[in-house]
Amino acid sequence: MPDLTDWSDWSDWSDRSDRWVLAVDLGTGGPKVGLVSLTGVIACVEHLPVPTDLGPDGQATQDAGLWWDLICASARRAIDSAVVPAERIVAVSCTGQWASTVPVDGDGVPVGPCQLWSDTRGGPHSRQVIAGPVAGYAPLAAWKWIRHSGGAPSTSGADPIGHILHLERDEPEIGRAARWYLEPVDYLTMRFTGVAAATPASMAGAWLTDNRQSDPLEYDRALVKAAGVPASKLAPLRPTASVVGTVRSDVAAHLGLPGGVVVMAGTPDLHSACVGSGAVLPFQPHIAISTTSWISCPFPKKKTDAIRQMATVPGILPGLRLVANNQESGGRALEWVRDCLDGDLPVGTGPTPFDELTALAASASAGSGRVLFTPWLAGERSPIDDRRARGGFHNLSLRTTRADMVRSVMEGVALNSRWLARAVERFVGKPLTPYRAIGGGASSALWCSIYASVLDRPVEQVTDPMLANLRGAALIAGLTLGAITPDELATLVPVSATHRPDPDDVAVYDQLFAEFPALYKAQRRIFARLAK
Repeated sequence: MPDLTDWSDWSDWSDRSDRWVLAVDLGTGGPKVGLVSLTGVIACVEHLPVPTDLGPDGQATQDAGLWWDLICASARRAIDSAVVPAERIVAVSCTGQWASTVPVDGDGVPVGPCQLWSDTRGGPHSRQVIAGPVAGYAPLAAWKWIRHSGGAPSTSGADPIGHILHLERDEPEIGRAARWYLEPVDYLTMRFTGVAAATPASMAGAWLTDNRQSDPLEYDRALVKAAGVPASKLAPLRPTASVVGTVRSDVAAHLGLPGGVVVMAGTPDLHSACVGSGAVLPFQPHIAISTTSWISCPFPKKKTDAIRQMATVPGILPGLRLVANNQESGGRALEWVRDCLDGDLPVGTGPTPFDELTALAASASAGSGRVLFTPWLAGERSPIDDRRARGGFHNLSLRTTRADMVRSVMEGVALNSRWLARAVERFVGKPLTPYRAIGGGASSALWCSIYASVLDRPVEQVTDPMLANLRGAALIAGLTLGAITPDELATLVPVSATHRPDPDDVAVYDQLFAEFPALYKAQRRIFARLAK
């Protein structure tokens, strides 16, 4: 086994394709756990669903203790399977959801549930910090936040500042028991190592670091004070893409890992998605068609568009940041319409498989008979920030078929992405092409083809797109340990197909997109009135 005390010495990695990473991708739907080589080859993977507890007051929580139990059980099954020799496992790397908060004690054990990125119970406290008359913000306060960090706390409370303020003020028993408030990936890293640590990347959603610096390793005292959160409960910062420590001896023994396995600093899903897509060099874009959706690329400077909820955050590679944004409904819109259409199936019948659903959509023509679907089922963040926005079908007729409706949902999600893509391209100052597609929605060749024509850009469908984040977590370990270089990443991530715009379909989608933003403008006051 190579000497891992020198992370930059990759001359020892001649056998890198046979060195393995225990990788964890903690999505909102539950963790994926797998064994992945330092070069991104996936030996095995298991997905473990977890429930979300939703409440009428804006609660959205999950049991972080359950995450750990499931991850340990899955890791033990993978290691016991001997699909790879345990002694060839050299690292643990965790990625997943961010802008969520796990309160833990001094040993890293949860003292309360994780508040997810969609939990808004801290909204009243956040608005006391930042709210005002300009797009919901106080201009001077917002300017200070944006100038230092690149963003500002959400007035909805759906971010770590809102979460921490809620726990400290509304659930004081949890607040008193909490030694640290950790992002989910930092929580998992602490469970593996016993070390409380965060990074500028993992804390990007808290907007508490001075991101004018390339890699700040301290919190911005002025912003922490303005937020009103306890500085003593923020985990010490480590460099992004660094080694936090080694797996605790008791955890290693429980899982069947050899001694000395190193643990990477946790990374948000945005960062592992970027690496797992292979698009890591400046202005190389990727698009995620996951539960939610986003468009990102590495970008060389700090920049913010507060109106469109877009900013750059600390990245993985030196000198590069990542464009961050989010659309609240991506692949979940297709799941929603499936569940609606399945409502008349006999009791006990399983849900329609997605390949059958997309085959139905493929039987409809491009444009879905001019039916237009707006996918704002959970409100929207980018390129408009309106949590009261709601989805809908438009231009339905007696001739509209099920196939039209399903295809219009897929097209509506893509049209929403086009709205965001044009904003991203203005933000970075140049057209972006080709787009690498990842996430569950990118498993569908039809959806990737729709995206290519809607965006009028080539779309490269990454192989095993649902596992891009898991692959990315392992590749980040490979980068950190010096086993691989950034220039090789595009070739280490295979592409199963390249989809090019169809000129006839582009013309249809251009016509539909001309109406798409106008539908929001025409309905936004209706959304506001109906939300009361």
